[in-house]
Amino acid sequence: MNPQIEILYAPALEFIASLHTYICRKSHKKIDLSASWAKDVQERLPTGLASALNELKVDDDWNWMLLLAFLYVDASENGSISDPRHQNDPESFIRWFDMMGTDGLTELFLRYSYPYPEDVQAFHSAMTQVLQGWNEHYFASTDSRIHPALLKEMTARREQLNVLPPDEVLDDATNGIMFRPREGLRRIVLVPQFHFQPLNIILQLDDTLVCHYAARLYFGNEEYMSTHELRVIRSLGEKNRLRILRFLHHGPRSFIEIVRHLGLSKGITHDHISKLRGAGLIYSHFEGENLIEYSIRRRALDKLIPSVHEYIERD
Repeated sequence: MNPQIEILYAPALEFIASLHTYICRKSHKKIDLSASWAKDVQERLPTGLASALNELKVDDDWNWMLLLAFLYVDASENGSISDPRHQNDPESFIRWFDMMGTDGLTELFLRYSYPYPEDVQAFHSAMTQVLQGWNEHYFASTDSRIHPALLKEMTARREQLNVLPPDEVLDDATNGIMFRPREGLRRIVLVPQFHFQPLNIILQLDDTLVCHYAARLYFGNEEYMSTHELRVIRSLGEKNRLRILRFLHHGPRSFIEIVRHLGLSKGITHDHISKLRGAGLIYSHFEGENLIEYSIRRRALDKLIPSVHEYIERD
């Protein structure tokens, strides 16, 4: 049986995604935010908070923060939190996390098979301070257009699910991510996000797979093509990327197969594939959290010329 596709958004989810964007330092050159975003944010942070964030890394402990934000919002959507003070904003999420304490978090962790922190007390104490500081010194003052735009994206995708096949909605929303059905996977929850564009965050928690996907939201000059459309054009302007597309024309291929075909290093090949993935020109086939292989995504190529014509002919 194919898993159920759901769309979920709340400010608490973008709050945690923005923090993920900051601590995922290896991705700073790949995201759509300005090249100086991380540096500009760091300059606004108190020394103690900046140091604490610099010590964080994307590991199982951090992944639990992403999952906790999801569980918090998901519980609200499903009506399993009856507290009238409950809201899906960052402040309410932080208050909930703080009130959970060591015992509450340990009890929650034990319900799932995902590895949990060795020292739950230290995890709770450190993350409470990080969450409070990040909200106060960064997230509370983000662009006010972000949240309405993400809510609109969630609503539009939910409406699509009423009229289109779920696989088609999944493909269009994630810009080319495909999840293989697997035993025990009951639902795939898509979370639109702004900060980590054009990248994705994918985590599986027992029967649920959570995918933060790039909502392709841009607040730039309308005189130009969108950031995403420009990315598609730029990604095609390199011979090795064209060689990858030509290779994938013959069928799905693993990363190692692409490396061998190009005869380039793994690092350079990975960079080329990342550019093609960001442009939505290839499908990324996942089995749970694991990326298995790639295939060509022809619909993105089919849209390219019409979008160029539309821009040229725009009054």
